[in-house]
Amino acid sequence: MSGIDPVPGHQTYDQQPARPERPQRDNQATARRAALTICTIADIAAGFLGLWIVLYLLDANQANAFVDFVHGTADWLSGWAQDIFTMDTENLRVALNYGLPAVVYLLVGHGIAARLNRA
Repeated sequence: MSGIDPVPGHQTYDQQPARPERPQRDNQATARRAALTICTIADIAAGFLGLWIVLYLLDANQANAFVDFVHGTADWLSGWAQDIFTMDTENLRVALNYGLPAVVYLLVGHGIAARLNRA
């Protein structure tokens, strides 16, 4: 009589509790890693743009190799938004033309990451 299930469909004492399927856990971990990667890339892109704005506003030496690298990277990242704003004040123009792409990268990157984390 030991092999008879007293209530069909219910767990008996000698059975292990049901665990989530491994593929589902793997998919969630993969989605979290992808979300973290996307967030990191968006943060780095916005960081380069913000760093260039700060270096420009502080009148950094543009002949310096580091400043030149940051400027080139910021130009590449904000190529789609160059000269959206044409102000007479150069500092404001740089802040807006490089700040807008930084905000867009952050919003889009973190939005995609949040969507992946919910999946």
